[in-house]
Amino acid sequence: MRILRAGDHKRMPWKNGKGATVEIAVFPPSASIDGFDWRISMATVAEDGPFSIFPGIDRTLAVLEGNGMVLAIDGRAPALLTTQSAPLSFPADIPVTATLDHGAITDLNVMTRRGGLTHSLTRVEIDGATRVPLPSPTCLLLCHRGAASFRRNGETGMLRDGDALLIEDATATALEIDGEAIAYLVAIATD
Repeated sequence: MRILRAGDHKRMPWKNGKGATVEIAVFPPSASIDGFDWRISMATVAEDGPFSIFPGIDRTLAVLEGNGMVLAIDGRAPALLTTQSAPLSFPADIPVTATLDHGAITDLNVMTRRGGLTHSLTRVEIDGATRVPLPSPTCLLLCHRGAASFRRNGETGMLRDGDALLIEDATATALEIDGEAIAYLVAIATD
């Protein structure tokens, strides 16, 4: 288990050059924007426009802040994504255009390389003692808002806004958490 502090996340330009992203975690470590197996990041979207294309990648988005955005995903009906919506999954190698709903948003973006990895993204509301299942050996818990302490296999720690807990080769099936926070759990598994 490793705590990834908000102040240590890597800031970098979008692949299409139209914005910036905050990389929370990537595998392999220090992989380039085109060479990752999986990647978890946040971005502020301040204007309407197309998403970057990532060949062979599957993507899931959740809106963390703002009114939301409408995603026009090639071959699908437009979808409104808000802070209350379930995360939305789609291929990252097809055309997608975002239209903001009254102002900028911040999103959480999870991407995995197709044909080897899959992922899930779940919103977790923590209000007191909470047991969070760990559905795969590689999981990341992002504390989006609030603070929470955690316990697992004798290890403890504290997460605050923007901090993440990366668990690799998980042997326990759950993480014990206590506090008040809105968090997001990413689970990454092999096909």
